[in-house]
Amino acid sequence: MSSGTESGALRMIPVRRARMAVAAVFTVHGAVTGNFATRIPWVQERLDISAGQLGLALAFPAIGASFAMPLAGRISHRFGARAALRGLLALWCLWLAVPPLVPGLVWLCGALFVFGATAGMSDVAMNALGVEIETRLGRPIMSGLHGMWSAGALIGSAAGTVAAHAEADARLHLAIAAGALTVLGAIACHWVLDLRSAAEEHPPPRFALPPRSALIIGAVGFCAVFAEGASLDWSAVYLRDVMDSSPAVAAACTTVFSCTMAAARLAGDAVVGRFGAVRTVRAGGALATLGGLGVVTAPNAALAIAGFGLIGLGIAVVVPLAFAAAGRSGPAPSQAIAGVATITYTSGLIAPAAMGSIADMTSLTVSFCLVTVGALGLVAGAGVLHGAAHETTHAPGAAPHDRNAAQRTTSG
Repeated sequence: MSSGTESGALRMIPVRRARMAVAAVFTVHGAVTGNFATRIPWVQERLDISAGQLGLALAFPAIGASFAMPLAGRISHRFGARAALRGLLALWCLWLAVPPLVPGLVWLCGALFVFGATAGMSDVAMNALGVEIETRLGRPIMSGLHGMWSAGALIGSAAGTVAAHAEADARLHLAIAAGALTVLGAIACHWVLDLRSAAEEHPPPRFALPPRSALIIGAVGFCAVFAEGASLDWSAVYLRDVMDSSPAVAAACTTVFSCTMAAARLAGDAVVGRFGAVRTVRAGGALATLGGLGVVTAPNAALAIAGFGLIGLGIAVVVPLAFAAAGRSGPAPSQAIAGVATITYTSGLIAPAAMGSIADMTSLTVSFCLVTVGALGLVAGAGVLHGAAHETTHAPGAAPHDRNAAQRTTSG
């Protein structure tokens, strides 16, 4: 090995280690969501609230995230990426214990607002680090990182399934999960890149309008996140209320959905590299549409669960590809990515309330017809993701271009 190649390989060691660390962070973040999603029916039953009231409450995480996400950049600017992520992730994990403790609907809305705010800020921080690592490695990793998030959601939903089957009190279950995930998140954050801004650099603005190039890309992401949020939040309720399933079977449906999401995202980088972003999303949209039709026409729980699995498989790689396409759509990649993130979180805001409102007026089955239409939109809109796949622009071991000269890694 030549000295130059050896030096390049040594420089990549902290980056590869940081990739593993941020993958662990994505896993912890997903595990919080998975644990909470499986206990939503328990919270609804304890508070004795209707589907419409639950839908209203489930809109508040997205509201909180939308308000708080712009603050993540300023927090990272002030404290550094590592410290910011460590603090924000700890807040997100610890707050998992709060929603099952609230005494009523108004308190639940407030608790879920904070829940979403901490989720959104930590989400922005970890994705920013993921993009930086992808740039330094010179190969796609974002779908894989989102796959680790889905794997975490799978682990969390599996834990929730076991707890529901054992008829464990959700207050105890989520308190234990919150403590364990906080510790694991703190350990993982120790190894992420510590990016810091130069002293003379101005902090990022609290709000900036997204460029027009991001809007249509965001619309595709909107369809995927709507289907994801609706399935994750309402699949267990659908199995319980429409299919008359037991709490354990209803929780298992969330696990199946998370499992297909995780598998597709973990394989996503290789699939996109082989077939391209457009064909991958088109095929995924077709699968998700088929899954949605399966859910709304299923005569039994098994077929409904299979339908949710197909939805997860079909929409899995859309959001990572939407972020990638936004970052390559114009001269201001960070602003475009922020615009797509705002649109997708808006979808997360609309989905729970829309599903609950339609269910109150008609039925949950009709609500999932809307999900099916959104999945069909992925087939129609996939073309805007052309060029989303990452292209390596430098040799392995060489230092990638520094897109932000003001940012530096002070420690590995």
